[in-house]
Amino acid sequence: MGTTPSDDFPVTASERADAAACGPRAAPVADPLFEWLARSVLRGAGRPPVRFVLPGGREVAASRKDPVARLHVRDRRALARLLLDPELCFGDDYTAGRIEVQGDLVRFVEEAFRALEKAGPISMAASRVRGWLLPARRNSRGGSKENIHHHYDLGNEFYRLWLDDRMVYTCAYFPSPDADLEEAQVAKMNHVCRKLRLRPGESVAEAGCGWGALALHMAREHGVSVRAFNVSREQVAWARERARREGLAGRVEFVEDDYRNLTGRYDAFVSVGMLEHVGREHYRDLGRVIHRCLTPTGRGLLHSIGRNRPGRLHRWLERRIFPGAYPPTLREVLSVIEPHGFSVLDVENLRLHYARTLEHWLARFERSATKVRQMFDEAFVRAWRLYLAGSVAAFRTGSLQLFQVTFARPQDNGIPWTRDHLYR
Repeated sequence: MGTTPSDDFPVTASERADAAACGPRAAPVADPLFEWLARSVLRGAGRPPVRFVLPGGREVAASRKDPVARLHVRDRRALARLLLDPELCFGDDYTAGRIEVQGDLVRFVEEAFRALEKAGPISMAASRVRGWLLPARRNSRGGSKENIHHHYDLGNEFYRLWLDDRMVYTCAYFPSPDADLEEAQVAKMNHVCRKLRLRPGESVAEAGCGWGALALHMAREHGVSVRAFNVSREQVAWARERARREGLAGRVEFVEDDYRNLTGRYDAFVSVGMLEHVGREHYRDLGRVIHRCLTPTGRGLLHSIGRNRPGRLHRWLERRIFPGAYPPTLREVLSVIEPHGFSVLDVENLRLHYARTLEHWLARFERSATKVRQMFDEAFVRAWRLYLAGSVAAFRTGSLQLFQVTFARPQDNGIPWTRDHLYR
């Protein structure tokens, strides 16, 4: 790699020393068009503290800060694509190996998010225009099943490589920063159950149950019966087999069906990590389901990735990893239950807990990268590495939030007098 940057940005003393230690090397080859493209990309991205390393060895930067990473770009086409549509094309070209990141990938994405946030309304407007040209996938009954299949039916063996032993694929709750992932996922389930104030003999409806860990935990630890809905065939099959092995099949029913088909009356409703996949156009559908299924003293909890202001999920993530996903604002979360007069009892933001959860997932994924590569290919490994690292950065920088909202029927006066029950 060349160590001489473009003329408008001087090399640092430490880099000059590194270059001297490596001995003489060929002078980098200038390519004015390549360098112009690189500068234009960096200016459009808000001048993050990174450097482009071009094929001829020249380096281009737009910030005087020490670079957190170097981006090795293989060809002009990759740079041109970044200039035209950085949100989508960086992920695609990183996945294909046309862009390499030398340095901490999470820190690089963090700095990119921070720089873009400061880039101003012009960049935001351009992002919206690109969003109109490539609209998000819809979450109709058929579309929702297809979207979920794309991400969650990659194979249970794949997820077993890097999730905890209960296969919980949602934000954990760390009672202390040094808690391990298994402990934190159990703590999350306990936290949810305390918020719902579950009592033995009650019935619970769960929408979007994943591999069934929460449903089984509620039945086993709190003596409730659970009816859990999910459109992922592989997850439902796993959950049913686990219920059978644990002797809970008589108290937990896993239904392979859309949440909109949920029937019956229940003492509690819970949805952990599904609202992101509902789509704004279907929030009223979900609200009607909750309203008709809860008893007069029923209560519920919605747990969802979210945003501080309206905006679709990062388009590369939405198109390549999570089709149809949309992170709602807190106002949009509340729009699910407000039409039916529910009272909001508690709102909590677990953003940093999700960042820590993802740090664990990323570390475990990296330890299993060789096996993942054998199961899929190198491009898949790179795409999921970027997804996990980018998600850590998004929660660290506040680009994404994690909301838990607890609610109840307005006429229910049997609610806790204080919040002590949440932390005992």
